[in-house]
Amino acid sequence: MSIDPQKKSIWLHLGSGAFHRAHQSWYLNQLKEKGDNRWSLSLANIRNSATQKTLQQLARQQGRYTLEIISPEGQKQYQTLRAIENVILWDAGLRTLVDEAARAETRIISFTVTEGGYFLDDEGHLDLTDNAIASDLQEQAETITLYGALVKILRARIARDSGPITLMSCDNLRNNGDSFYRGLMAFLTAKQDPTLLAWARKNTCAPNSMVDRITPKFDAEIYTRLAQNGIYDDEAPLSCESFSQWVMEDNFIAGRPSLEKVGVEFAENVTPYEEAKIRVLNASHSGVAWVGSLLGKRYIDESLLPQVRQWITDYVMQDVSAALPPTNIDLAEYCATTLHRFSNPWVRDTNQRVSSDSIAKLHEFIVPTLKACYQQGATPRATLILPALYFRFMQQRDRETLGFEYEDRALESVDFAAIFRAGDPLAAFAKTKKLFGSLSEQPELLADLRDAVQRVDTQLQMMGREQA
Repeated sequence: MSIDPQKKSIWLHLGSGAFHRAHQSWYLNQLKEKGDNRWSLSLANIRNSATQKTLQQLARQQGRYTLEIISPEGQKQYQTLRAIENVILWDAGLRTLVDEAARAETRIISFTVTEGGYFLDDEGHLDLTDNAIASDLQEQAETITLYGALVKILRARIARDSGPITLMSCDNLRNNGDSFYRGLMAFLTAKQDPTLLAWARKNTCAPNSMVDRITPKFDAEIYTRLAQNGIYDDEAPLSCESFSQWVMEDNFIAGRPSLEKVGVEFAENVTPYEEAKIRVLNASHSGVAWVGSLLGKRYIDESLLPQVRQWITDYVMQDVSAALPPTNIDLAEYCATTLHRFSNPWVRDTNQRVSSDSIAKLHEFIVPTLKACYQQGATPRATLILPALYFRFMQQRDRETLGFEYEDRALESVDFAAIFRAGDPLAAFAKTKKLFGSLSEQPELLADLRDAVQRVDTQLQMMGREQA
């Protein structure tokens, strides 16, 4: 099998949410603007979800859309992106998607399926008992997981002799390439198809990467701003902050775009960047969203009250600094930069968006720091504020006083109704393995969490009075 040099190489992305269009698509667009047109993007969804409407609109616009980039100082820049050259609408059996993925010219398949979309347990192993995973293993219904879609794709590539393919996670998953690949191999093993498994081991790779750009939920007010700038023909625009970062391993089995020319960093070891970002930015983001929701705030920036800033700073400088392996990253500066980004009042990032999928976020972003501190013989007092906030957040949801609908793909995996109707709801919460993994068996967790909840309650009352 050989690649026709006259044909563009194809990079197929699975997941048409806003983040991909503000991040990976933006980087490739920058490269195209430099005159490098050797790669094109194809965009598709695995599920027939609400984002199908986005795909339909992008198809009408031939993949073109406007990206509004907003600095913390409120400066706005409008870029027209044309990196997406093929929009693939969902169809039964993913026929069109599989056909595109099986082309010899398709050399990278990336994906944003959220942390919960990998179905990994506390030890990083694929949860074969999950209903979605079981359904895709049986192949008796429409494909609903990344692994199920990739089985169809890899089989088609084998049948067409399309050659090797890079599979690239762009989600906030710790060691995302390695973690995804472990899940994929477990899924293929469970399929009991030795030929497919052997081919995948030889012809696929999964580089680790760290992605970062705050991309808020769509706000229709963007249309007014576009009109003020003479843009009237775009029904698929989106906004994002000006900051953007992408760090990757240079591990691509079938070639890649020259992304280093547009600011992508390639590193032998992504872990220090990844750990700092996940533990500082992602964990803090969730904490701010939870406390802001409890205080009746709608947006992240207005949730950053002095006490909230102090909680985040203490969490980073007391516990994260002790839990992280040695690194050259200045955590004090990184924390300050993160809080500055959160405070951007022009990026209308909602607490509803940031708090979504919190089950996976608690497990992936926060529990590892708790574990590390306990393993060092220390009490993670600052970190415990975060799960304490989530406990109160979910308690408000249970009482139907949250103020918005909480969205979480893993919601059915935790019986919150039972937790909050238990004689001791906090004890039931602390012993939920889906939330805390093996830490749920840690004897001191419950007592330490009780103390954290008391501290949270006291400060929430004080903040509430100050805001009244």
